[in-house]
Amino acid sequence: MDVYINQPILLVAIVLVLGVVITRFSSRLGFPSLVLFIIIGILLNQVIYYDDVETTQLIGMIALVIILFEGGLQTNITAIKKVAGPAVLLATIGVLLTSIVLGIFAYFILDLNLMTSMLLGAIVGSTDAAAVFAVFGSKNIKEKLSSTIEAESGTNDPMAVFLTVTIISIIEMPGENNVFLLILSFFWQMGVAVLVGLIIGRLAVYVINRIDLEASGLYPVLSLGFAMLSFGVSEVIGASGLLAVYIMALLMGNRPLTYKHSILRFNEGLAWMMQIIMFIMLGLLAFPDELFNYTIQGILMALILIFIARPIGVFLTLIASKYDFKEKVFISWAGLRGSVPIVLATYPLVSGIENGYLIFNVVFFIVIFSALLQGSTITPVARWLGFDEGEADTPSYSVELLALGQTQNDIYGIELPALSAHENAKIKDLDLPPDILVIAIIRDEELITPNGDTVMHSEDFIYVMMPRKLRERTEAYFSKVKENKSKPKRTEPPADEEKT
Repeated sequence: MDVYINQPILLVAIVLVLGVVITRFSSRLGFPSLVLFIIIGILLNQVIYYDDVETTQLIGMIALVIILFEGGLQTNITAIKKVAGPAVLLATIGVLLTSIVLGIFAYFILDLNLMTSMLLGAIVGSTDAAAVFAVFGSKNIKEKLSSTIEAESGTNDPMAVFLTVTIISIIEMPGENNVFLLILSFFWQMGVAVLVGLIIGRLAVYVINRIDLEASGLYPVLSLGFAMLSFGVSEVIGASGLLAVYIMALLMGNRPLTYKHSILRFNEGLAWMMQIIMFIMLGLLAFPDELFNYTIQGILMALILIFIARPIGVFLTLIASKYDFKEKVFISWAGLRGSVPIVLATYPLVSGIENGYLIFNVVFFIVIFSALLQGSTITPVARWLGFDEGEADTPSYSVELLALGQTQNDIYGIELPALSAHENAKIKDLDLPPDILVIAIIRDEELITPNGDTVMHSEDFIYVMMPRKLRERTEAYFSKVKENKSKPKRTEPPADEEKT
């Protein structure tokens, strides 16, 4: 085989192995692995000459789709609903205010014209979903705050993309942009993206739960196909593809899904792989000789973003909210920057905007500095402010739907509610149809093999085998709660649909 083919494959293999090993060291060192991935890219830059901005931008967007999809699948929508209002405000008004404040400082510090300064502000105005999901996935921060920050990071990328593309359009065609049309375009992009995400999310759940595939490994591939479909459809009709992906992932992740556990694990591994590839490729675009020419300006702009622009954006946006001072401080500090700003920094390069390389190098410094300073101090700051709740509790089981091949039967995990209507009920007294079987109970991290005399308790995690057509009714039956604490109301078991 040609050496020309072998060498790139060997290089990819080395990069992936190093990337995985590095994640272990990064957790011990206490800062995000994205920094080490970028450093690998910069080092490879000394051996391999690479300056293909268009390809990097394309791969970066594909990676962002996969990362947002995986993050949305893992997000608890119940927790998100509680903070939806503040998170949306941070993802829109907060990003706008942060961008404007940083743009004003850039105007005076970097000696750029006003619109180019605002372009720089827009590029780094949003927090990064990849960085936030990676950092908060291993931390046990107060749920109200972690949910707010995760929801903001998952939904604020479209705002940054909109501002970046709009400002580039204004720079390229001054005086030809109508303010009213720009505002209308914003609401179209966001509103239609949400609609597309909901529609394709529902379609994905319906198809995945009803299609019979011979190979279980095809279900994760099918789910990823729907994620790409939501992005592609949204972008074709002028809406925000990234927002559509996150919305459809939220919907999918909080619905019963065939092979849900396999889908989650597949996309988790794929998201990590795309992070490694994306950050290394972005590092390849950074030439040290040029990069270090902007060291002082880059660090200064990073400090302004972290200590001035981001806090102003957060405090003004949440001024009427129920978040106290310390909570706003933590939200400000946890606004990590990562892949999105660097990917957006390639837009001026592709468009040929004057001072495009200056913007890219300054943004690069901002991201590195943010990751090193903020990413490595999330836990100490959370502990100092009283929001660290110890090590994250990782359950030894999962809410998973397992399809049993072509048998039309499922094994589904259900967690009984805190005040279950079946408290102290024996399994043999549940009057379940003979084709619905409770096959396992997990209680206090202990696996119980049940029989007819086994008593059920609230907050038990049970595995039930049943016909696929009775899945939703079975879940509803076991999810019922007591209407009266002293005298539980008798609940009717799910009936066979063929008899009804």
